[in-house]
Amino acid sequence: MQYDKVAKSYKAQSVQTASPGKLVLMLFDGCLRFTLAASKAFDEEEFTKRNEDINNNLIRAQNIVTELQSSLDMSVPGDLPGTLFRLYDFVMHKLQQANLKKEREPIAEAEKIINELRDAWAEMLTQNPENDTPNDQQSGSFSLQA
Repeated sequence: MQYDKVAKSYKAQSVQTASPGKLVLMLFDGCLRFTLAASKAFDEEEFTKRNEDINNNLIRAQNIVTELQSSLDMSVPGDLPGTLFRLYDFVMHKLQQANLKKEREPIAEAEKIINELRDAWAEMLTQNPENDTPNDQQSGSFSLQA
């Protein structure tokens, strides 16, 4: 299908040219997209498809949280890196519990935290536009640290 090729090409191009700050924002958005899809999957009538959709979307969300957590620069002074690490750990635990027990509530708790972090990150990018230059124009002063 031609549309699919164009959409994939556009998505790949937007990732390749995005600034590190925008990439982190895209990760938050992706995580929220997958948790929403997992929540919607609870409405699926067919048991196997329901569980498969919940599982697949929660695994994708977990992979994104792992990426966010691994991108933390723990050498930065202060409490922020450790606090974010623990928040991501908590989110990961909630997503795992939701998948294991097939419950919606842990997803909602994880979404709330990711949404707050996403909004804070977006606000930081708005207030610090110098951190939002494309990768090929980076001076090296900003790294992919969430």
